[in-house]
Amino acid sequence: MATPLSRTFRSLKPHSNTVPPFAKTPNSPPNILAQVQSPKKPSSPPKNPWTVYLILSTNPPIKTYVGVTNNFSRRLKQHNGELIGGAKASTAGRPWTCACLIQGFADKSKAYQFEAKWKSISKKLPRKRSGKNQEQAENSQHLLLQHRYAALNQVKDFINCSELEISWHLDPT
Repeated sequence: MATPLSRTFRSLKPHSNTVPPFAKTPNSPPNILAQVQSPKKPSSPPKNPWTVYLILSTNPPIKTYVGVTNNFSRRLKQHNGELIGGAKASTAGRPWTCACLIQGFADKSKAYQFEAKWKSISKKLPRKRSGKNQEQAENSQHLLLQHRYAALNQVKDFINCSELEISWHLDPT
C-alpha cells in the first residue's frame, strides 16, 4: 500500500470525503447537490457607505473638524477618545458633537475629493473672529458653523452634489 502524500509532504492536508461545490456531478450525493443548488442570500453592503462629516468641539478651544469615514458613530467615538484611533488634531476640544453629515458618495475617492475641497475653500474664506469674553466665546461656535456652511455652499459650485444627502445637526444659519 502506498503512503499518502500528506504523510510524505507534511504541508499537504489530507483529503476530505466531501466534494467541492465546483465539482458537482449528476451522481453526487443529494446533500451536496442541495448545498450547491440552494441560493445564497447576497450580503450586500450599504449602497454608498462613505460619509463626509463636520464635528464641533464643545470645550475650548472651540473648533471644527472635517473628515471622511464609512462608520460615523465609530469615528465620533474615536475622536472623543472612547475608542482608539481618533485623529491627533481632534484631541483638544473634546468632547465633539456632530454638526453635519454628507452621505451618498459613489466611492471612497469621491468622498475624499469632497473633503479636500471643503477644507481648501474653508481655509481661503475670510473668517469672522469672536473675542475672549464668555458671550463672544459662545458665539464662536455659531461663527465657525457659519464659516463651514459658507464654504460648503461654494463646494457645491465645483462638485455635483445632486446625489448627496446633506443633513445639518446644528443650525449654521
